[in-house]
Order: sequence, then C-alpha cells, then structure tokens
Amino acid sequence: MLRIITTFLFLFAAAHCPAQDFDLLIKGGHVVDPANNIDGPMDVGVKDGKISKVASDIPSTASKRVVDAKGLYVTPGLIDMHVHVFIGNDLGAYIADGQTSVQPDGFTFRSGVTTVVDAGSSGWRNFRKFKEQTIDRSQTRVLALLNIVGNGMVGRFEEQDVSDMNPVMTANMITQMYPDILVGIKSAHYWGDFTQVDKAVEAGKLAKVPVMVDFGEHDPPNSIEALFMQHLRPGDIFTHTYSHGPAKRETIVDDKGKVKPFVFSARKRGILFDVGHGGGAFSWKQAVPALQQGFAPDVISTDLHTQSMNAGMKDLPNVMSKFLALGMPLKDVIQRCTVNPARVISRPALGTLTVGSDADIAVFNLRKGDFGFLDVSGTKVKGSQKLEAELTVRAGKVVWDLNGIAAAAFQPSN
Repeated sequence: MLRIITTFLFLFAAAHCPAQDFDLLIKGGHVVDPANNIDGPMDVGVKDGKISKVASDIPSTASKRVVDAKGLYVTPGLIDMHVHVFIGNDLGAYIADGQTSVQPDGFTFRSGVTTVVDAGSSGWRNFRKFKEQTIDRSQTRVLALLNIVGNGMVGRFEEQDVSDMNPVMTANMITQMYPDILVGIKSAHYWGDFTQVDKAVEAGKLAKVPVMVDFGEHDPPNSIEALFMQHLRPGDIFTHTYSHGPAKRETIVDDKGKVKPFVFSARKRGILFDVGHGGGAFSWKQAVPALQQGFAPDVISTDLHTQSMNAGMKDLPNVMSKFLALGMPLKDVIQRCTVNPARVISRPALGTLTVGSDADIAVFNLRKGDFGFLDVSGTKVKGSQKLEAELTVRAGKVVWDLNGIAAAAFQPSN
C-alpha cells in the first residue's frame, strides 16, 4: 500500500509541476543579435551549455534559474579580435611569453567578452608553449593569429629577422597542427619594405586564412594605398585603422580632414578594417572625421595588453561606447564585436544566439549620463551613453555577475 501511495504522489507531482526545460533563463531583456537580425524584447533559454530557445515570454517556471534582465541589453558574448594574451615570465621579451601580455580570464568576462583572438603574439616556433601556458588554462575561448615571424613578438629586433619568416612552416602549423585554434596570420612592426607582408600573404594563401597587418614602423613610410590595392587580398585585415602617428605610419585621413579616396576603394575591394585601439593607435583626429564621412570600422577591438588597458583604451565596452559617442547605433556597434569578427575569422558559430550554439552571452547596462572618452593622446570626447557589463555567461556558466542579478537573495537565519 505504501508503495502504491508513493507512486501516486510521484505521478501527481509530475503531472502538476511543469518540466524545467532550461538551466538558465535570461528574461525581460532587449536582445540584440545582429547575426539573426533580432533587436527587441526577447527571453533567452540555456540548456546543457547551449542556446536552447530565444522567444518572447518564456515562462519563468520553465527554468531552474532565472535572471531578470528588464532594462538591460542581452547580446551574444563579445569577440575581441585583437588582444595579446601570451603572458609569461621571460623578462627580456616584449609580448611573446612576456609580461606585457595579460591573462585573458582576468580581463574578458568583466567586459562581456567570451572569445578573444590573440593577434600574433606567437609564431610557429613558440605557439605550442602559448597553447600550453595560456590557451589550455583559460575559460575564455582563446583563438590566435600566428605571427609570420617564427618567434612571434619577442621584441622589435627579432621581428626584423627575414630568415625567421617561413610561410611554409607557418601554414603547416595552422593546417596540420591546430586548425581549430589558429584562424589567421599576423604581420607587424616591420621596419623595411613589403617583404614581411608578402611572406604573410604567401602563408595565408597556403593555409587559406586571412592576414592582419600592423603597418606603422617602416622607414621611410610605405604606402597604405599600395598595401591595400597591390599586396593584400580581399578578406585581409588592416588594424590600427584610426591611428595618428608615429610619423612613419600613413593615416587614412589626410591633413585636411578628408578620408583618402583609395581607402573607400580598398573597402570595395574587400579589405577589412579593424580598430585595434591599443596604447598608441586610436586618435580622435582620425576617428571623428572618418565616421562623419561614413568610414566606420568592420571590427571594433581593443589591442589589449598592459600598456593599453590602463590608458585610453580601458576595455572593450569602453571602446564600443566611443563609437556610440560618435553616433554609431547600438546595434551596429554590437555587430562589430559579434557577428562581424566571427565572419572575418570564419567561425560562424560564434557571435550569435542561434539555437544550438554555445551559450556565450553578455548582458549590458547602457548607462545614461555625462561621460568622457579618451584617445591615446589623452584628449577627450564627451558622450551621454556608456556600456557596462552586468552579466557574462560562457558555455552556459555564469562567469561574471556585477550586481548579483543571477544570484539568489541572502536569507538571514533568524
């Protein structure tokens, strides 16, 4: 009899208690998912680390855990396509295995970032150390561009070594060893002609991946028109787009404040333009007239490292807020930190809230007020809106919760 009663009670409870279809439900927020052309009130359900449902008015009873996102913006987890995270203790090194790089988890989740692309810190000779030391130990998804210099960014002198620029070995490391992690090639900090760029492009052709170029230390300066129209391919990336200086770097905006006509032609040809703010590569003198004349970036990124994060750059939401201050609509700003970089690196499953994709989600407060935003020279542009990351979810797990919106309320024992 007891067994019969127990069975009856179990069946009664199952019939009258709705199944909890989700592990996490973010409810009542304004979802901005440019990959799926969503820009409005929606709820987002997460199950087993994946996006399970995006719809209006999902019942709270359907989830084990509910986040009230009313008044907040819900987006795919951000992709920062230009960072330096090959942190190490080689005291003689600059970026590669050095202390100018940063540990990703300490700076990503608090910014709504769930995926980063290391921009050429390592080359084929030291990538495996980078993988073991940083990538394998990070909750953040860390992808990478492989430097055309075999030893990566050890220092400026090492980056001039043409004998260490091996397109075949660079391509082999990508295609034969780590095609899931290595998404492109980097050319940077070269003092000579187009040799380094051409070797990077040769490797890019062999590996069928894009090349990102940091093109600013040539003496005498090289022509960016020649770079865009003769050396790079459609789909290749010019970073530090809005840099103004040093003197060896040609700018996209001329001395009269006009975007050079060939820059628009380069975009039509398929050259992509990345912000790469950094510690010395974002100037209002370039960004303001460029945006006014309709030349917005394809990708908004930080160039995160120790020399940028405490200066004008700060973090990705701060850089995004600069473009809000310049008049770019919020949806367009988010597009440049989600679906756009995902397409550039050929990872379409990232930067989206598509059902079945990894549940990488960011929730933002768009604060209203009187804010000031710095460029690398320390000059200020004022703005009335500022993005602040409230919550970050990586593969279904809450990894950042600024104000406890995903937490249960404390219940005193008395």
